[in-house]
Amino acid sequence: MRDLFIKIAVVVSAATMLITGVWMRVNPAGFAAWANWPNHVHFLHDAGVFQMGIGVMMLSALWWRDVIAVVLTGFVFANTFHAINHALDRPLGGGHDSDWWNLAIFSALAGIALVARLRGVRKGQRA
Repeated sequence: MRDLFIKIAVVVSAATMLITGVWMRVNPAGFAAWANWPNHVHFLHDAGVFQMGIGVMMLSALWWRDVIAVVLTGFVFANTFHAINHALDRPLGGGHDSDWWNLAIFSALAGIALVARLRGVRKGQRA
């Protein structure tokens, strides 16, 4: 019963992070009005993808027991969408022209590490 409670708590918490994050990303003005925050579109886009990244990490923890795989998954998700935000939001205060590809390099590095980790975990589980 305790494990079921924990899983439900993780799913509900992850869902709130994902819903809030998607709202910030898709409708920053609506979220800003609801939260009584300034409507800084790029900031809300970034905050939204980080919220979604937390939700993805939480759900990944239910799927995998490997901590490194979980954090790499969350990082790759959040940082990749962060890079996309910087590319798309450049006219909205999204930073410098080089920001998106600098972020993308770290996403690629972490993505390669994630694939290597998952291959290593699978091999270890077979042994």
